[in-house]
Amino acid sequence: MARSLWKGAISFGLVHIPVEMHTAVQSHDLDLTMLDKRDFSPIGFKRYNKNTSKEVSWDNIIKGYEYQDGEYVVLSDEDLKQANVKATQTIDILAFVNAADVPLTYYETPYYLAPGKGGDKVYALLRETLRKADRIAIATVVIRVRQHLCALVCVDDSIILNTLRFAEEIRSAEDLKLPPKSIKSAGISDKEIKMALSLVDGMTEEWNPEQYHDTYKNDVLALVQKKIKAKQTKSITVAAPEKKAPASSNVVDLVALLKQSLGAKGKGRAANDEEEDEEEAVEEEAPAPRPRKAAAKKPAAKPAAKRATASKTASKPAPPRRKAA
Repeated sequence: MARSLWKGAISFGLVHIPVEMHTAVQSHDLDLTMLDKRDFSPIGFKRYNKNTSKEVSWDNIIKGYEYQDGEYVVLSDEDLKQANVKATQTIDILAFVNAADVPLTYYETPYYLAPGKGGDKVYALLRETLRKADRIAIATVVIRVRQHLCALVCVDDSIILNTLRFAEEIRSAEDLKLPPKSIKSAGISDKEIKMALSLVDGMTEEWNPEQYHDTYKNDVLALVQKKIKAKQTKSITVAAPEKKAPASSNVVDLVALLKQSLGAKGKGRAANDEEEDEEEAVEEEAPAPRPRKAAAKKPAAKPAAKRATASKTASKPAPPRRKAA
């Protein structure tokens, strides 16, 4: 595990749990460099003094709060720490809630919490308490210079701290033109609901995150290799004309779309099963007429001429056999 980015403790009533915070995610974004399209040289960015236009090194950069236009209060790292020492060193649990009660829009960034020195037992106590109670803990923590609302979640053998957005950071959806809540007011029929549920049932499977990959990134890298092979590394592809969107007045036949989806996805397995059943039924029925025809007293009555001839030919040696007997 890499070096921890934060050290402190979880405050759980009178319980003090020393913990270390580690990044839980890693980025695999495409590393694209900005270029000057005139000569394809990389673009650089400089930190400069807005008064003198001269470049400033990191050693000479400090933080400040602009309390009025052009006037700043200088704040060092020690100032930020001393503003509230406890807040910068403690994950303070405020409440325990049901995970389902916290909307997904509030979740932000996950971090692993590992027990600090001497904290194994109390760490395990909180983890198992969260597991048994089937709850998540809502807490506050200061990371760098910002206080976060966060959720402590038991996941397997670890406690994950997931930073949450504050309520004032969530934009209201009231200004959006959304369909009515009721099914009837939204113009959805019971048949459409049933077919949609059938489609969901047909596509339901166990969660397996390893089967999902960033296919778009792979496609872009494949395009890069294609342009290199074609010696088109300096060619700029012109944007294709946009296709006209269908007229908004077009009425969508949801039932027809759902039927097509069910045929391609939801009922794909069922269709295969039906075909297998039909094949088995044909195999079972196919040999059935043969013994009945063989047992018939008049084999010449068979519709197939070759089979009739074969039957007569096969019946000719029968009399001498009986005479020989």
